[in-house]
Amino acid sequence: MIYLRNVGTVVRGIRTPIIKENDKLEDIVIQSLLDARESEGFEFRDRDVVAITEAVVGISEGNYCSVDDIATDIKERFNNPDELGIVFPILSRNRFSLILKGIARSTKKLYVQLSFPSDEVGNGILDEDKLENSAFNLTSVISEEDYNKVFGDFIHPFTGINMISFYRDLIKEQGCEPIFVLANNPLEILNYTTNVINCDIHTRVKTKKLLENKGAKVVGLFEIMNHSINGSGYNEKYGLLGSNKSTEERLKLFPKDGQKLVENIQRRLKEISGKNIEVMVYGDGAFKDPVGKIWELADPVVSPFYTSGLEGTPNEIKLKFVSDNKFPDLHGDELKNAIKEEIRKKDADLKGQMITQGTTPRRLTDLIGSLCDLTSGSGDKGTPVVFIQGYFDNLSDE
Repeated sequence: MIYLRNVGTVVRGIRTPIIKENDKLEDIVIQSLLDARESEGFEFRDRDVVAITEAVVGISEGNYCSVDDIATDIKERFNNPDELGIVFPILSRNRFSLILKGIARSTKKLYVQLSFPSDEVGNGILDEDKLENSAFNLTSVISEEDYNKVFGDFIHPFTGINMISFYRDLIKEQGCEPIFVLANNPLEILNYTTNVINCDIHTRVKTKKLLENKGAKVVGLFEIMNHSINGSGYNEKYGLLGSNKSTEERLKLFPKDGQKLVENIQRRLKEISGKNIEVMVYGDGAFKDPVGKIWELADPVVSPFYTSGLEGTPNEIKLKFVSDNKFPDLHGDELKNAIKEEIRKKDADLKGQMITQGTTPRRLTDLIGSLCDLTSGSGDKGTPVVFIQGYFDNLSDE
């Protein structure tokens, strides 16, 4: 087949069988790509990208833990604490409810410090339109008798769930007393307890250091389940970050062994096609919903594993800038050919040059991972593998 470069980037969601624990994911990914190639009629090219969602990587490697495993780990770290405080948990039934259940199961009293008016990734406690009419006192503990008065209207605008009530009931079900605090300074928790789990994702190192510098006993969520408990799964680098709900008592952890997977797939595709194809594992994409205000990155990174050709950032010139500033009097094919020549002779590193203004200064893995996350979605599309062609092409490649 002759590849006509009249089209830029092409993204295909690749359907696979339903992935289960201990499945040979490497074989499944490769066979699914070959089946798609046969049915769709495309050919592999150098610098194509194969991306696999982290969910099926974690599932296939059996990287799970239980709520009891979490409770056991916490009890050991804090020596069977009577009380704990948690700072900046996200408001998510899928991402945090089972973690919260394990924390509550490990202690008798739990101080829950929530950031306001939304969590770290943009999940709102309260519809912004209701903020002015909301009866709350930031940095104050809410008593049981005042609970309904203060939190009664705290309904998430999209899910229709009162997340504070949901978390409150969940904690109580574990025989633990919940006490909520609304505050955006992590040090506020130290007014109530010095045994703290910091649950923030992208500011985790800074928050832990701040609390430790004030004398607190602090364990990050990224440290809990960073080793096996009674034969459980674990993630040495990220602990419970990136995990999500599997059953009511079991969590799937962020994958831990994906580097060998991506390198093996790359090697085997080279043997099959003769082409140098990049491979990555992706999680949540790094983008923000402009309406719901949710920053879709509850995972600690977009891509935990990838082949070496995906290192770095784009090195692109802004076509509009070049056209308007360097060739204002050219049009049609003459303009197109002039810009092609500009692309061909561009520096290997354009960082800091005006000719790049308006391009996106982000890592390739973050950009491509976001594209993949939008393509595969998180529901019933059935495409946990994404195949991308032409991502590294430019106008001069026509």
